[in-house]
Amino acid sequence: MQPTMRTIISVSNGVPRHPGRRMAEPVSLSIHEGEQIALVGRNGSGKSRLVDILTGRSPLLLNEVHYDFDSGAHQMVSDNLRYMTFRDSYGDQDSSYYYQQRWNQHDIDDEMPRVDGKPIIALSSGEMRRYQLRRVLAAQPRMLILDNPFIGLDVATRQMLRDLLQQLIREQGLQLVLVLSKTDDIPDFITHVIPVEGLVVGHKRSLADYRAELCPVALPALPQEEREWILHLEAKPLSTMPFYPQDGGPVLHFRNVSIRYGNRTILRDLTWKVGEGERWALSGENGAGKSTLLSLVCADNPQAYACDIELFGHRRGSGESIWEIKKHIGYVSPEMHRAYLKDIPAIDIVASGLSDSIGLYVRPRPEQREICLRWMQVFGIETLASRTFLTLSSGEQRLCLLARAFVKDPELLILDEPLHGLDDLNRQRVREIIEVFCQRTNKTLIMVTHYEEELPPRIDHHLRLLRTAEDEPQS
Repeated sequence: MQPTMRTIISVSNGVPRHPGRRMAEPVSLSIHEGEQIALVGRNGSGKSRLVDILTGRSPLLLNEVHYDFDSGAHQMVSDNLRYMTFRDSYGDQDSSYYYQQRWNQHDIDDEMPRVDGKPIIALSSGEMRRYQLRRVLAAQPRMLILDNPFIGLDVATRQMLRDLLQQLIREQGLQLVLVLSKTDDIPDFITHVIPVEGLVVGHKRSLADYRAELCPVALPALPQEEREWILHLEAKPLSTMPFYPQDGGPVLHFRNVSIRYGNRTILRDLTWKVGEGERWALSGENGAGKSTLLSLVCADNPQAYACDIELFGHRRGSGESIWEIKKHIGYVSPEMHRAYLKDIPAIDIVASGLSDSIGLYVRPRPEQREICLRWMQVFGIETLASRTFLTLSSGEQRLCLLARAFVKDPELLILDEPLHGLDDLNRQRVREIIEVFCQRTNKTLIMVTHYEEELPPRIDHHLRLLRTAEDEPQS
């Protein structure tokens, strides 16, 4: 006879008090001692709502969530049960934070906490995620809930994290609940999977059974109608783009560019030329300088004025405005996602890409609203247009920011980890959108990802940055 396992967390017919936090059906769920859980489901399926119920963030109408952590080192449920959300991986939500702050070192307080010698604001998204994970693990909770813990981490760091979590399970009895959008990220130490779809919690099943039932994403994921619409967008005449190179010259040209912050060298003697219509993959481990490099391209880094950089055939600092540069660029990044903290309608977030604003929002004119809705349709989120941004799931937010990057049909697409937090189907759909978009004439792409399989087939150039010590050259 099998021994009865203690129930660590249980909820029966749970209905949140707040109508906006409810699932489609009352939640009944139990997690037993020794179970390692993966919560999986599409973007917007209700995974975060379920976690809010399990952690007590969404108080229930009638029943309560029951916890039994036995005789753990901590007496409080909040000490035994810790939750790290998607946004936590970008750092604490300080209202004083603004988008370019990471690269404006004069705006960084000397009293700001430092990690490995760096001000916390200067960490890359991957370094920030590692720091937050270390901080949560240092509290030694009995159960840890992690929202998409592997995104933003390079290959080696993802494996290190898997090994560390497995070690903590084995040696300290840690129990995990991983909230995952990407099914490839389910580690082998997971014992059970709970699918969540359409705000309904499915039956808990073994990892083996779940994998046996898992169906591959049907290809293509992008409907043919949307594919044809992108391909046949009207090209902009060069005569209407006086800041853009008229002779087919390079889109950008870096000559021996070096970037330093204090005694830290981020980029050293980097020479790089990107021609019109080229599609580049930019890679490197966490902290190698990828986002810093892109901040120079996007005119967000003031150190660009001291460097030999040409953008669209113009030397930086030769009288051009930041808006003349951004007019030709569509951009999305983890830093940008962190900066969007206003709870305004999703369509206004998309429309902000027309004027390159972050923090200043103007309601779109009727003709602008039409193009915004059309791009939201391309990304499969047109039904979210009137929903406010902070009520969306992290994956739905990322799709809105992607639509924002495409909405003005830019000549240069800069996509820094664009598929962060997207489910399997949306990852494939966005990958196809990027591929189709780049089939058009004069469209240039620079894309960063730590997952090689996310790169579109049209990639034809590759730049890899190496994380360097103070006395090492960079290639």
